[in-house]
Amino acid sequence: MYNFQQGDYMKEINNGVYPTMITPFTDDNKIDYNGVKELLNWYAKKGVDGIFAICQSSEIFFLSFEERLELLKFIMANKPEGMSIVASGHTADDLETQIEEAKAFIACGIDAYVFISNRFVKEDEDDDVFLKNMEYVASKLPEIPLGVYECPYPYKRKISPYVLKKMVENGKYQFIKDTCCSLPELKEKLDIINGTSVKLFNANAATLLESIKMGALGYSGVMANFHPELYVELIKAHKEGDEAKAEFLQNMIGYFSVTECQCYPVNAKYYVSLDGVNIGIHTRTRNPAELFDARKMEIEQMYAFTETIKKKYNIQ
Repeated sequence: MYNFQQGDYMKEINNGVYPTMITPFTDDNKIDYNGVKELLNWYAKKGVDGIFAICQSSEIFFLSFEERLELLKFIMANKPEGMSIVASGHTADDLETQIEEAKAFIACGIDAYVFISNRFVKEDEDDDVFLKNMEYVASKLPEIPLGVYECPYPYKRKISPYVLKKMVENGKYQFIKDTCCSLPELKEKLDIINGTSVKLFNANAATLLESIKMGALGYSGVMANFHPELYVELIKAHKEGDEAKAEFLQNMIGYFSVTECQCYPVNAKYYVSLDGVNIGIHTRTRNPAELFDARKMEIEQMYAFTETIKKKYNIQ
């Protein structure tokens, strides 16, 4: 186990909305740093509380270590004031490389380092192996809040109640990006972590409001790369007791979230471009041609409907 006591250290990361940051690319498939800066400013304008950087939406499995590190340094140098930056970049298979790469990312000044759950074990290995490997890597890192992301690529390793209880006992974990998409599973997890240092950020739009009612502290999912302001407003409405508004927004974001199954992240980049951000639609994971005319029209119509909702509720 680690050589520290719960509560010994660490500032607390923000609650709220954390977009899974996409990576702009140039026409020749290099990182577009002008686009990265525009995107950071766009997130800030939308009122998000933090950013999950260097994650699957960032196409980290298709970026070299050097690219991931350079990108994170740029994000930290240009991050909007008051915004928490949690980051991963956790792609290596062997534990020693994981440690060295994590140290490099942590040295950039991030607010929390997020493990990818499937990096610690093969698909057929049990939770004891998972815990042993995660604890070993964490024990070699500087003191910083940690998180775990149930990333679906290359396979989804969900955090079991057994593992979650160990994380709570440990005291070093603050961020969970949960992708279970199940209200009973969310309730079981939230019953374990409520009142502890561990914060659950739901990645699923359809279950968001119900999960917040049960104790989830935010949203961190791909749909915050389309209209994050709706997620910000939903959480605000719930906090202020305006349940009619919260329910309306929930119905809208749940309906809109089917877009995730279209051709992400190409479609997200197209949506952002409709909102005046010059980042293009190039990616390393999808062919931009997948966004054919009908799909473009779907995104354009979603954008127009979002603007109508914003006018209805005076959302900036």
